[in-house]
Amino acid sequence: MARSALMNVMTQAATKAGRSLTRDFGEVQNLQVSMKGPADFVSNADRKAEEIVYQELARSRPEWGFLMEERGAVEGRDPQHRWIVDPLDGTTNFLHGIPIFAVSIALERDGQIVAAVIFNPVQDELYTAERGGGAFLNDRRIRVAARTKLHEAVLATGMPFLGHGDQARFLFEMRRITGETAGIRRMGAASLDLAYTAAGRFDGFWERELQPWDIAAGSLLVREAGGFTTATDGSRFEFLQGDIACGNELIHRALLAELKHADNAFRAGRQPAPAPVPEAS
Repeated sequence: MARSALMNVMTQAATKAGRSLTRDFGEVQNLQVSMKGPADFVSNADRKAEEIVYQELARSRPEWGFLMEERGAVEGRDPQHRWIVDPLDGTTNFLHGIPIFAVSIALERDGQIVAAVIFNPVQDELYTAERGGGAFLNDRRIRVAARTKLHEAVLATGMPFLGHGDQARFLFEMRRITGETAGIRRMGAASLDLAYTAAGRFDGFWERELQPWDIAAGSLLVREAGGFTTATDGSRFEFLQGDIACGNELIHRALLAELKHADNAFRAGRQPAPAPVPEAS
């Protein structure tokens, strides 16, 4: 697959940062780690990877701005373009020696995500998408899964943890959705949850209270792979809001229905009820 000049810039930045992360991952026990908040770690590896991405992208497009996990917002001279970067999505996995993490880079143009790269350096998997051009894994075209029944689907989500998220609400959702699906997975890296959904490995994904850099790139991958993305209440997806549900058309619709059932029960203060078990076909 011939990549555009823009995609070449993005993939080069992601792979260079990924190689740095891989080297540090091999020495994970020796990393100097600081606490940024409850159960929210930041490491030297994280900062180093972000600096690599920043330097690579700034050198290529010096007038464009940034929104980055560690640096925050960096204004550019061109107000139409902004890079949205998570240099290490899955930091907690990384620091615990779990090989599920990624570099995520998205390009925002006039408020819309138009290009995306997610790189898992341990598995050497590079996910790419440009608006209107499809989604790819290592230059192979990918599509969302074709399953149509929720009870056959494996979904991914993110679970609230210490100091983050609404645990009570999440328990209602899990009780409801686990009774209706073939399984739930929790990867610990939203960018890869979305990439796996785009590649058909997961049938759908939902999570709340994410950051823009967690989902900007992955949301474009899902859409370019033929999937649907909305907020968890079915309203229009906005990556700045951090609330997402996605899948193919039918799985996405069924997921939204189950989330609505769970939310109604949660608001009414009822005991979370499992979904009815589907009859064997």
